[in-house]
Amino acid sequence: MKDDLKSAPISPDLPIARIRYSPRHGATGTFTCPDARRRRVLQAATAAALAAGLGPFVLPRRARAARRTLKILQWNHFVPGYDKWFDNTYVKAWGERNDTEVIVDHVGIPALATRAAAEVSAQKGHDLFMFLSPAPVYEEQVIDHREIYEECQRKHGKPVELAIKSTYNPKTKKYFGFSDSFVPDPINFRKDLWDEIGMAPPDSWDDVLSAGRQIKRKRNIPVGIGLSAELDTAMAMRTILFAFGGSVQDERHSVVLNSKNTLEAIKFVKALYQDTMTPEVLAWDPSSNNRAMLAGKISLCLNAISITREGENKNIPVTPDIWLTQALRGPVRRIGMEHVMDCYVIWKFAENIEGAKRFLADYIDNFRQGFLGSEFYNFPCFPSTVPDLQKLIAEDPKARPHDKYKVLASLMNQATNDGYPGYANAATDEIFNTWVLNTMFAKAATGNESPENALRDAEAACKRIYAKWREKGLV
Repeated sequence: MKDDLKSAPISPDLPIARIRYSPRHGATGTFTCPDARRRRVLQAATAAALAAGLGPFVLPRRARAARRTLKILQWNHFVPGYDKWFDNTYVKAWGERNDTEVIVDHVGIPALATRAAAEVSAQKGHDLFMFLSPAPVYEEQVIDHREIYEECQRKHGKPVELAIKSTYNPKTKKYFGFSDSFVPDPINFRKDLWDEIGMAPPDSWDDVLSAGRQIKRKRNIPVGIGLSAELDTAMAMRTILFAFGGSVQDERHSVVLNSKNTLEAIKFVKALYQDTMTPEVLAWDPSSNNRAMLAGKISLCLNAISITREGENKNIPVTPDIWLTQALRGPVRRIGMEHVMDCYVIWKFAENIEGAKRFLADYIDNFRQGFLGSEFYNFPCFPSTVPDLQKLIAEDPKARPHDKYKVLASLMNQATNDGYPGYANAATDEIFNTWVLNTMFAKAATGNESPENALRDAEAACKRIYAKWREKGLV
């Protein structure tokens, strides 16, 4: 599989910050990027050996001088409170209990793919690596995560189907990752602008097109849904595609992109772009819609609650006017992609595989605190770990109105996976991360290609990708 991964050197400019803290030596730090977003202080204690009863993940007893290290890489969370809880509370306590020095490196979203390719190329890196979408292209480079799921299910009941469809390959019978959480993707819209034109909150994609036209005409404030080579666009275009009845593959994992339903979705996005948006969306990055909404420059976007949480935490004036809705209804179904699918992998070449397994299983035990630390951003893949979730999201003192986040309960059941209606696999992963659908929709929307030609090109790319991974036995 390494032949299909371009070798990418680890850039010295990656925004990674690392500090170790030891009771013996105090704080010592090495910063690989001088303008890193955050400095992490992670403590490893001199605790005794592991307590008994840890099931299949019991680490061997080791002398104090040979204390283990666990290295974790994950993104800079859009809700800073989560990183604060994870790094300074959970990781610190876990390291003390398990006599392990835990090192957490954080990078921005664009650096995740480059870093993963570099670690696989070098066959060396972190013990735990977190992706923001399924990573089945790396199936041959990771362990089978089945026993982690089994341990967590034994204690917490079954995970949501979304987690399994995002991390399990029915062809090879292997769990190529472990998903702790996912992020619902509500419509964020300016209720004051909707009220101004006498429209009820959007319930369908046709509502977005109709209201978007009126608001842009009256106030010159556009709809803001990305059409660029980035994560949020990939999620949004799949949400619209699925709502219109299209998909990349069927339940048997055969390519079915070229359909009447897909063509109608492309034509809809073209009308949405030409009638309600501006060319700025063609060059957006994953945080552009956040910035535009909080600056009052767009009327609607498809995004997680990082927008409203930032607005609340920074007292940005427009925030009370930003409301949320459930997944929108299309001509065929009401459905939405998850906004982010947290997928941890343990590399086969990891130095502390058993410690990484134990860390994930213990993390699920503590997930409620992570849910609170993320301010309702990270939703549990094991629902029983947050038994009071419905009550928490229905009455949040920070939100205006206080029940603003109640709608997330509906989105929990409406969110689906990359690869719908089948499972995520190496082919859907490559299609996702090479922006095949993003490009298809953007070419048609701008008029650079007809909808029919854009669809034909995308279908040909998908078939080539599927043929490659079928030959490798992974699809």
